Amino acid sequence: MSRSLLRSLSTIGSFTLLSRILGFVRDVVIAQYFGAGAAVDAFLVAFKIPNFMRRLFAEGAFSQAFIPILSEYKTQREHKEVQDLLAHTVGSLGLILSLVTLFGLVFSPLVVMIFAPGFTQNPEQLGLTADLLRLTFPYLLFISLTAFASAVLNTYGRFAVPAFTPVLLNVCLISAAWGFSDAFEQPIMALAWGVLLAGIVQFLFQLPFVNALHLLVRPRLASPIIRGHEGVRRIFKLMLPALFGVSVTQISLLIDTLMASLLVSGSVSWLYYSDRLLEFPVGIFGVALATVLMPRLSKLVAAEKHEDYQKTLDWGLRLVFLVCVPATLGLMWLAEPILATLFNYGEFSQHDVEMSARSLVAYAIGLSGFVLIKILASGFFSRQDTKTPVKIAVVAMVSNITLNLIFIVPLAHAGLALATALSATINASLLFWQLHKQNIYSPLAASHWRGFLAKILIASVLMSVWLWWGTQNPQVWWDAGAIERSARLMGWIGSAITIYFVSLQLMGLSLKSFFSKKSI
Repeated sequence: MSRSLLRSLSTIGSFTLLSRILGFVRDVVIAQYFGAGAAVDAFLVAFKIPNFMRRLFAEGAFSQAFIPILSEYKTQREHKEVQDLLAHTVGSLGLILSLVTLFGLVFSPLVVMIFAPGFTQNPEQLGLTADLLRLTFPYLLFISLTAFASAVLNTYGRFAVPAFTPVLLNVCLISAAWGFSDAFEQPIMALAWGVLLAGIVQFLFQLPFVNALHLLVRPRLASPIIRGHEGVRRIFKLMLPALFGVSVTQISLLIDTLMASLLVSGSVSWLYYSDRLLEFPVGIFGVALATVLMPRLSKLVAAEKHEDYQKTLDWGLRLVFLVCVPATLGLMWLAEPILATLFNYGEFSQHDVEMSARSLVAYAIGLSGFVLIKILASGFFSRQDTKTPVKIAVVAMVSNITLNLIFIVPLAHAGLALATALSATINASLLFWQLHKQNIYSPLAASHWRGFLAKILIASVLMSVWLWWGTQNPQVWWDAGAIERSARLMGWIGSAITIYFVSLQLMGLSLKSFFSKKSI
């Protein structure tokens, strides 16, 4: 089992790494061409709105509700019944998404005012954002159908194609910025067209692979639409509370955007660029791990193998701490060097780097929380329990709003990032407490856990001392060119990783033993 999970995790992580690298190229291009002003703020809001809804309708609540039901059908029923489930599910989902998309197109100014009320003070920016949203909103329909196909492929162990698909989004946006920005009176419109094209391309790309499984079905609608099919009814019953619960992180980030729109121009962009850097470890590792574990946990629940379920979840949580603790400290110490190396060109100034670094440090505090939410929530959703996470999400959301109000005045946009990080930590802590309270999961071998965490902390401190020493003079980053910055940054990152894992090895914690058959 460990080799299979590791191979799947490596596949997803590798393609996600490629996607994130291209994502950084995309952000470098956007920063160089457009800077961090009002036009970029408008595009980021117009892109964030369908992306937020995508997390709800697609890989967020829908996937968490859909995969356990599909796994059950796959394990316990005939192939024709699986095809029938998919036909009715995509029919119902497609109809709902089409109606939501139509609403977004017709009422785009109203949607912008809801998500970024600060833009109402600038009618020109509000109008631009609404125009951009009319192009980006249909992305919701196509990317949600793409996520539906990805969920099918992941459930059947075909992880590579869904992991590669996001690469196409970055290719489309880079091409749009490079090749077509000069063709528009408002150059930023090129990015909106790129988003729309990316949604269509990603959806079409996955269809042949679904067809290879004999699961490319004609959409069907039962009567009544949702309650007419037993499987669809169960999916949407699980999905409704999960709409809020599993997407609490995204809702928190949108609250940041809403409140950031009330701050000085550039605040939305500073939060965006720092969030993009945080998403690098979350996407490469957290999403990959959750994607691998969710079908595995659902299968073990369907097969009633509770002991294997606990071992798998325990292994996943240990892996989170192994990666996220040093990644948190690394992001905090290297915030300015990373941002300067990636974005400090063209219109993106040193001031923009310094402001973005403040929110990156704050976001990094919640890195473990962001990843743990994905893993711990999967522990509930794989058991078809969506009510417990939503109750916890309510507490986390109230905490986030309260902390936003506390921190926004003294810390401005960085305070919003800090509030989001702390609320994610609260969310993860409560998820773990409920898993333990309901006797679903208890850490295996508590003494082993204590020693495991102690070794991680010692190695992380040694790594931090090295990075602290190496970042004492920030001026060297401003004076250097792109190549010198990149070489220096890679050197510091590489040496930090080496110190961390060599320290673990010297303390008796080897990666080989961690991924051995006995580990899970």
